Amino acid sequence: MNSGIASPENRRLFGRLAFVAVTMGAPPFINASWAQNASGESQSLETVTVTSQAILTQGDTPPPAYAGGQVAAGGRIGVLGEQDTMDVPFNVISYTRDLIENQQSDTLGDVLQNDASVTVGRGFGNYSESFKVRGFDLYGDDISYGGLYGVLPRQLINTSMMGRVELFKGSSAFANGVPAGGTGVGGAVNIEPKRATDEPITRVGTGYRSDSYGETQLDVGRRFGAQNEYGVRASVNRGRGDTAIDDESRKNTSAIVGLDYRGDRARASLDVGHQKSVIDGGRLNVNLTNYTGDSVPSVPDADSNYTPSWNRASLETNFAMLRGEYDFSDAWTGYAAIGGNRTHERSLAGSPSVINDDGDATVSQLDTAYQSETFASQVGLRGQLDTGPVSHQLNLGYSSVYFRKDVAFDGIFTGAPTNIYDPADVPVREPNYPSGDLSDPTTTGRTYNNGVSLSDTLGFFDDRVLLTLGGRYQEIEVNNYDGNTGARDSRFSESRVTPVYGIVYKPTAAISLYANHIEALQQGESAPAKIGGALASNAGEILGIVRSKQDEIGAKFDYGKLGGGISLFQIEQPQVSIQDNTAGYNGEQRNRGIELSGYGVPLDGVRVLASATFMDPELRNTTNGENDGNDAPGVPTYRYVLGGEWDIPHMDRLTATGRIIRTGSQYVDDANNLQVDPWNRLDLGFRYTMPLNEASLIWRAGVDNVTDEDYWESAATTGNQTLVQGEPRTLKLSATVEF
Repeated sequence: MNSGIASPENRRLFGRLAFVAVTMGAPPFINASWAQNASGESQSLETVTVTSQAILTQGDTPPPAYAGGQVAAGGRIGVLGEQDTMDVPFNVISYTRDLIENQQSDTLGDVLQNDASVTVGRGFGNYSESFKVRGFDLYGDDISYGGLYGVLPRQLINTSMMGRVELFKGSSAFANGVPAGGTGVGGAVNIEPKRATDEPITRVGTGYRSDSYGETQLDVGRRFGAQNEYGVRASVNRGRGDTAIDDESRKNTSAIVGLDYRGDRARASLDVGHQKSVIDGGRLNVNLTNYTGDSVPSVPDADSNYTPSWNRASLETNFAMLRGEYDFSDAWTGYAAIGGNRTHERSLAGSPSVINDDGDATVSQLDTAYQSETFASQVGLRGQLDTGPVSHQLNLGYSSVYFRKDVAFDGIFTGAPTNIYDPADVPVREPNYPSGDLSDPTTTGRTYNNGVSLSDTLGFFDDRVLLTLGGRYQEIEVNNYDGNTGARDSRFSESRVTPVYGIVYKPTAAISLYANHIEALQQGESAPAKIGGALASNAGEILGIVRSKQDEIGAKFDYGKLGGGISLFQIEQPQVSIQDNTAGYNGEQRNRGIELSGYGVPLDGVRVLASATFMDPELRNTTNGENDGNDAPGVPTYRYVLGGEWDIPHMDRLTATGRIIRTGSQYVDDANNLQVDPWNRLDLGFRYTMPLNEASLIWRAGVDNVTDEDYWESAATTGNQTLVQGEPRTLKLSATVEF
């Protein structure tokens, strides 16, 4: 037994079990079974006082799943490691592997649809998923893997490589560092790798989704060694076929292998992965930059495809990550990680630029070759100590991200006529605007991000009050190069310090009240030549580091079977405007909002996952004050998500599933002339688990957008005013055998 509790994890577990035993009146059991010597004679034991203390630093051990199994009881808080959500002054929620599989989610965007604080869209002119968290952009380049940026594919992320999806809401430069893509002001997303469990895993599955897309998958996990210290987890997914959108087809391949070791004091893991997606005839966004109508154009049929048939994209990424932890003592742990990826993309794309409310449009053409390499690292030390009645959780960490991209393109920007309601057969044309060599792209950008963070979480009154104080020193260097000559066009380098202050107060064991002030950093934009009618004399110059600020207060509750919370937040992000003929960060977008969430098991056989967000996204200090007080574009004023499962009575192993999404209106432009209508989406499904000798066969059937609603899902202004159309009704079927 002494050797079995030698590790810090087992010591903490043993302490908690002892505390439970004492509080439940277990001393008689202890006296009867433990208080004997080797000869069986009874011995008197000294009185032992057992105390329980919240463990704030969890390292790389994920918190367990919460009641109902759809979410976890915490998540990764950057340099602070995996934490119980009740112990930190931040808003974090983690979606489990069970939820991902039961909803038959295909990409990261499918998973994040479960949270009302997130809107899902697409990048302009490509097939990447993009997100807004609390109303601010988060791109695929800036999604972390096991807490490390710069590892995962940047455009689409297949769910087959996901153990969990952890959503950190709010500015996160202190906790997570600054990603190379420069987004994430409103929140961050971390994907935890799959790991082998103590019980062997063998899953073989096949699936189908509208219109004729089929897939197969294999997921295997095993542990080896005298104490199961060695683990292997491998997942492979392959799919191809037509989607529910007319004339759109996809081929997807993903494979991931995860190795891990967990010893008494040392833990290590290695993850190696590959993902490739080929998209033919994919539907892209609708551009409204030259639109002359007075209102947003009517939505075409949900399954219509108004982009040219020659649209094609090939997206391929190989990646790897190595992590390690070592317990120098029961109180101090060191950790380190390195990782990176190499990406190759080639696309031929054209999307309609709508001219009027009759749907008349023009289509340009762009052939792009993109390559990139990313390398990221982190190293740090976590520890615990006491100074009198005050406990301390100390964290010192360093992280860095290096990013290089090579880009070449050739296009023709004279638009060919079409109509989004009656698309023309637009032919491929001879391009006339080359930049670089498509067969060997030139380096066009390099970014270096380095940062050091230090924090202390002080515990008072037996850790009923937890005060987190910290700061991060960050250096950012951005280099831009000419795509034809390779000569450096511009260079920017700057450093900043961002603080974090947070407090948690636990009036009862089931309630946590919290508040925080935290900041984000991101690389600045290049100065535009023109905004509205104002011209900038410094066009093309990099405008510096952008610092965004967040203030938040909230409450969380955990009653064993039901959890959730409420939060009120304000985030201020500088925006570019032109004052005195000079572009700079004079303007501001200020988002104020309220978030509500609830999850768990309110009744036997019923599981819920619900959230709501109400937002006031205001523009301030705009160019010449012309848009002051307007709503920031692309941010819905409200959003509700209500999902759940119901184990149908008297029908063993049959479960009904459902989800309702309601998204409020949002604007396409800063002037608030074009407004997207609110929309609803209903998803329904069933799941049946069939015993099969020593195995189980799980049948899943679902329909997304049951009513086949036609709707503009989101609006974006990333260089252009664009609309993203919602997906049509999609049938999803799958069968999985678990041995």
